[in-house]
Amino acid sequence: MKENKVFDNKRELVIGIDIGGTNTSLGIIEANGNVKSEDHFSTFDYPKIEDFIHALRRSMEAQLESIDYPFDVLGIGVGAPNGNYFTGNIEDAPNIPWKGHVPLKNLIMDYIPGLSVYVTNDANAAAIGEKIYGRAKELNDFVVVTLGTGVGSGFY
Repeated sequence: MKENKVFDNKRELVIGIDIGGTNTSLGIIEANGNVKSEDHFSTFDYPKIEDFIHALRRSMEAQLESIDYPFDVLGIGVGAPNGNYFTGNIEDAPNIPWKGHVPLKNLIMDYIPGLSVYVTNDANAAAIGEKIYGRAKELNDFVVVTLGTGVGSGFY
């Protein structure tokens, strides 16, 4: 028998991750863009990608435990320097500790099974966020420039 969504009281959440050259930020977010929980930790505290993924999982679990209502997690979105949407890899990012092509999507899916994972360039993710939730809602064409440990740009 098909589940009737009319009686399903669970809220839908997504996990958003921003991997930066200095810090990684993680947020548990409702469909309307409301951030329910967030965490930050140093990216450079984890020179091995496997250790970083473990820290990411611990952070996600702690943040999800803080949610006080029934929910379903729809997936994980990751913005990362030189993140490639098509491969799910971080490719030769100069400002993070892991070198070469890092199979980030596959690593996250291995350590956190059962969820869809999407990886993209962090500046492109910022542009999409501005279009959906920010000042660019009414714009058809715009550019977002990100300045941090590195410099990036996202075009919409």
